[in-house]
Amino acid sequence: MSRDAPDVILVEDDQSLRTGAAQALELEGLSVASFADAPSALQGIAKDYPGVVVSDVRLPGMDGIEMFDRLRERDRTMQVIFTTAHGDVDMAVQAMKSGAADFFTKPYSIARLAHAIRRAQEVRTLEIENRKLRSELEVREQPGMIGRSPAALRLATIAHEVAQTDTDLLLQGDPGTGKSHLARQIHDLSPRSDRPFVVIDPGIFANEEANLLLYGRDPSAALSRSGMIERAAGGTLVLEGIEHIPRRARARLVSLIDSRSFLALGADRPRKVDLRIIGTSASGDPDPTGLRDRLGGITLALPPLIERKEDIPELFRHFVGEYEESLGRTAATVSEIEWTHLISHDWPGNLRELRMFAQNFVLGLTRLATPGAAHPDDVSLRSMIENFEKAILEDALARTGGKVPEVQRNLSIPRKTLYDKFRKYGIKPGAFRS
Repeated sequence: MSRDAPDVILVEDDQSLRTGAAQALELEGLSVASFADAPSALQGIAKDYPGVVVSDVRLPGMDGIEMFDRLRERDRTMQVIFTTAHGDVDMAVQAMKSGAADFFTKPYSIARLAHAIRRAQEVRTLEIENRKLRSELEVREQPGMIGRSPAALRLATIAHEVAQTDTDLLLQGDPGTGKSHLARQIHDLSPRSDRPFVVIDPGIFANEEANLLLYGRDPSAALSRSGMIERAAGGTLVLEGIEHIPRRARARLVSLIDSRSFLALGADRPRKVDLRIIGTSASGDPDPTGLRDRLGGITLALPPLIERKEDIPELFRHFVGEYEESLGRTAATVSEIEWTHLISHDWPGNLRELRMFAQNFVLGLTRLATPGAAHPDDVSLRSMIENFEKAILEDALARTGGKVPEVQRNLSIPRKTLYDKFRKYGIKPGAFRS
């Protein structure tokens, strides 16, 4: 596509609407090429088209959804905004399932449409730049920040750039936003990718032998032992949940960051170590020990899922595919009510909650499978969410062997709320203890 490609490809069969919308968008500063039908528009859209397609859903012959499917065969990240005079919920859900950038019902505000176009342009530009960067770095495909939202693409681009440096950094975001996964991705994209990747969970500091586990015992001692820091030599050391690390332990880690050396138990002199350190945190609270400041020279903020809802269908399909492979099962077709739930739910547990929903969906736990039970499409959204929530709690208990404190920490739920939900669903934690 040439550099003077239009900002907008407008596909509208109504001539007066097509002419009026094109003129109005041009007054908003956008260049527009107009077409009366899908086949004509497809001839004018190249695979590398950097703009946005605005199309009516209902078109003569080939409709907008079919045209979008063909565009996705060329480039799955093509940005399309649908318009229609038939703005029912089913049509909106269908558009979201197809990966639409946005959806407008007629009559629509030109100012709002122009704003949506510019936002979609930003997504498209970031995607093209990110694709070029991946090609230049010649790295293997990573699951990474799946999605086409501006937040996901921007974070993926920055992650690729940061990976090529050797700077310590801090990954900050709400629980479940994928901080640990992003840390692994940055390591895999870095020059240290063939070296160790060692993760230190804050729970290790509750162990009486935490210092031995971390720093090891002097090699000259009779019972010498290498610690996790030494085993990370040459690679990447991840400090998870730095706000949960005890203050005294944080102070010692600050010394490690400053000097790139550590003192093993029983040793009389520190040992140098070459490693990159990545910290993760769900809190922005000040840190009097200075650990956050040492790691926060570069801080990557991971957005909550509620801020990137347009990524949910793609993320869900990815997680379902993972579990279908690992569990050796084929998931059922997603019903309209389940798509509605996926898109409308706020996902306070973020990617972790969505991943668990995908696992339970593959296992059939999100549907009412009891003989004689109502068909899923007849079940209220409230009932479906309650079944989903109960399945998550039971799965969390099964994974932890009925250890309520671990469930509370993993799901980030206040203790009283957790027990209230146990009572509501008749769940007995003791039944999950081995």
